[in-house]
Amino acid sequence: MAIFHFSAKVIGRSSGRSAVAAAAYRAGERLHDERIDRTHDFTNKAGVLHSEVMLPKGAPEAFSDRATLWNAIEAAEKLKDAQLAREVEFALPRELSKKDNIKLARAFVKAEFVEKGMIADLNVHWDIGKDGKVKPHAHVMLTMREVSKEGFGAKVRDWNKTALIEQWRERWADHVNRALAERDIDARIDHRSLEAQGIALEPQDKIGPAASRIGGRGLEAERIEEHRAIAQRNGERIIENPALALDAITHQQATFTRRDLAAFVHRHSDGKEQFDAAYNAVRGSPDLISLGKDGRGQDRFTSRGMIETEQRLNRAVDTMARRTGHAVSDVQRNAAFASAVKRGLVLSGEQKSAFEHVTKKGGLAVVVGYAGTGKSAMLGVAREAWEGAGLTVRGAALSGIAAEGLEKGSGIASRTIASLEHQWGKEREQLTSHDVLVIDEAGMVGMRQMERVLSHAAKAGAKVVLVGDQQQLQAIEAGAAFRAIHERHGGVEISEVRRQLSAWQQDATRQLATGRTGEAIRSYDERGMVHAADTREAARTELI
Repeated sequence: MAIFHFSAKVIGRSSGRSAVAAAAYRAGERLHDERIDRTHDFTNKAGVLHSEVMLPKGAPEAFSDRATLWNAIEAAEKLKDAQLAREVEFALPRELSKKDNIKLARAFVKAEFVEKGMIADLNVHWDIGKDGKVKPHAHVMLTMREVSKEGFGAKVRDWNKTALIEQWRERWADHVNRALAERDIDARIDHRSLEAQGIALEPQDKIGPAASRIGGRGLEAERIEEHRAIAQRNGERIIENPALALDAITHQQATFTRRDLAAFVHRHSDGKEQFDAAYNAVRGSPDLISLGKDGRGQDRFTSRGMIETEQRLNRAVDTMARRTGHAVSDVQRNAAFASAVKRGLVLSGEQKSAFEHVTKKGGLAVVVGYAGTGKSAMLGVAREAWEGAGLTVRGAALSGIAAEGLEKGSGIASRTIASLEHQWGKEREQLTSHDVLVIDEAGMVGMRQMERVLSHAAKAGAKVVLVGDQQQLQAIEAGAAFRAIHERHGGVEISEVRRQLSAWQQDATRQLATGRTGEAIRSYDERGMVHAADTREAARTELI
């Protein structure tokens, strides 16, 4: 089952470390350290699946060579206690193939590090744990200085901010969850601490294969002993109260197999005897609910708490769907249309249908559509109509990026769902019967979180508009909240692509939205719109 692990630390000389040695180890290569005239040879290291240096715009091509890059870093740092690089490590989801995990890691590193100006040395490892299962993860060594064609410049202090690391953690979880949702995999990761998620187990440090083999003495041995002690305490908690394990598992995935359960208990217990006791306690718990066999013939389970959450969600949704408030008059609709036309925005037939659907009376509305179909533009017009009717419009999304996109595209002041819930927990910014809450990318929201938000809205008498991408509609399982709501109460769909005018380009956009990337690229290639070059410099020249 997918797990969340994301850590960041600095590689510095104060602890006697070398950037060249660190890079050689992570890549499983032989590199010569010019500063100390020593060769670091790790070519016998197993498990390195993918290795590359990714350069930002304007960086010297020579830095794509790992030895050149990190020797240049060592030469640029003069202080004996200099900070040489930042290393980010994150766990990759076992549910994805090697190819998909490499693609996932590359996309994240490019978006969050390289496009911000850092050089990233990415290495994807495919280690095998003691239990025989793969432990895919990535190591990324990042430069800490600005870079230009002339080489390295000053240190970028903003890259050291704690808030930035928290942003990376959230965005990595978002990247993984998107990838899992796109493949109809019922699993999620959460960047928040166990305590913040309401899980009553102690967090356990990640112990890598290399550290676990050291055994004997030193700091690594102390870490291993502490890890085992925490695992043992968690095992005792699970034996005493098996519901803790079921609650924790269903925070990550709404349904699970026997293998998923065994993997979770193995990670949160110490030794075979305790594992057997904890596993049997959970298997015999009255809170374990059997759902029968899935499409692959595997027995699937969920928890009684998950079923009860689903029932509460259904009650909240049914309550909102029966309401008759929040209506917008024709006068207010027409005024919003006229305002949009003045800005040069004319809604299509599908957009008008969606607009009428979300502004009609009722406490619930569902809009389903591909990216590029103009959902945000339609919501911007709806916002004006709602505000004209005296309603307050708020926006929310699972991730900060999605919330920013909703606000930019529609003008609706937006924030993350976690931020909303945090404020509600402090009795602030409560919803009222005069509010409209628009939730974007609703297909990414898990069952528990959806239930909490919609139950709060139902109690307050607020209207909720759920907006999601068709590709984020997962198979009907205990965790597919958005799909379940859509099938239970219906909605309106937008499929006409608005960002492109040509029919073939609209088709290509739909192909991209549904994962048929090769077909889309072929369409552009057939029209002479894909240009290849042998080198980066040649590509830049041709582009200009």
